[in-house]
Amino acid sequence: MTRLFQGAFALLLSSCLAASARAADVVRHPVANFPIASSVEVPAGYSTIYLSGVGPEPSDHATDTESQARSEIKRIAAELAALHLGLGDVVAMHVFMAPDPKTGKMDFAGMMKAYKAAFGTAAQPNLPTRAAFQVAGLAGPGMLLEIEVIAVRKP
Repeated sequence: MTRLFQGAFALLLSSCLAASARAADVVRHPVANFPIASSVEVPAGYSTIYLSGVGPEPSDHATDTESQARSEIKRIAAELAALHLGLGDVVAMHVFMAPDPKTGKMDFAGMMKAYKAAFGTAAQPNLPTRAAFQVAGLAGPGMLLEIEVIAVRKP
């Protein structure tokens, strides 16, 4: 009887520990004085969702980098919403930026204005890891940037 009780207790304890591990939250380690995470820890049991690179709405191709970034973040938010997720579920972001034809360089400041309006705000404080790259060009005519994200879903 004692062995049966000990076995049942051990099974119950291991089930509780596994459940609490699954219920753990994503841990984000922010970079001091910059609105990104240096790293993100995702507990076991979460689903990982990879969103393909998103460009701006076709009507936004003729605008500047900031406007295109706002358009793309809005499209990403809509894709995530269709999956019952939000921008707060994004854990990683890659931003591919073409040179602005006016300056010959990527407009990092313009992208950052749009990014900071969506991430690290009072309404949506979660910061993803992020990398931004200047590329020679993008697939869509007039595109100044393309953003892809990785999100996670809590079990």
